[in-house]
Amino acid sequence: MTMRERIKEAAARYPDQRSAIMPALLIAQREHGHLPGQVLEEVADILGVERIWVYELATFYTLFHTEPVGMFHLQLCDNVSCMLCGAEDLLKHLETALAIRKGDTTPDGLFTLSSVECLGACEMAPVMQVGDDYHGALDVARIDALLDNLRATTERVASIEPSARPQGE
Repeated sequence: MTMRERIKEAAARYPDQRSAIMPALLIAQREHGHLPGQVLEEVADILGVERIWVYELATFYTLFHTEPVGMFHLQLCDNVSCMLCGAEDLLKHLETALAIRKGDTTPDGLFTLSSVECLGACEMAPVMQVGDDYHGALDVARIDALLDNLRATTERVASIEPSARPQGE
C-alpha cells in the first residue's frame, strides 16, 4: 500500500480532514524518515487542507522531524523535574560520550541528540525518549549501558546477511 493510500485510509476515520494531519504526518515520517518541505506539501495535498496547518503541526511537536535524524534519536527531557534530577549533567555526558553537541548527529548516522521541553513522564525523571521508548531514572551508568545496547543492536543487524534482514533495516 502506498503512503497516499495509507494516509487516505487513516483520514477516512476522521469527520474533518484537518483532524487527520497528525496521523498522516506519522505515516509520512515512517515512509521518509523525516518530513522535508515537499513531503509536508504532499500530505496537505492528499488531505486537501491548508499547507500551513500541516507545517504548524510538523514544527510544533518534537515527535516530527523536518530534518534527517540518526537511527536513534535521543531526546532528553530538560523540563523542571528532569532538570532538578540532573538532566543538565546528563546532557553534558551524552555530548561527551557521543562527541557531538545537542542538535547534532554522530558522523556514523547512529545518534541524534536533542533536548526537549517535556516528555510528560516526570515520575521517571530524568527521562529520555529513544524512538518510541522511554528510559527513566537515568544516571551516567544507565545512559552508558543504553548507548552500549543501542550500538550492539546495530552491530547485530549489520551482521545479518543483507537478504535475511527484516525489511526497513
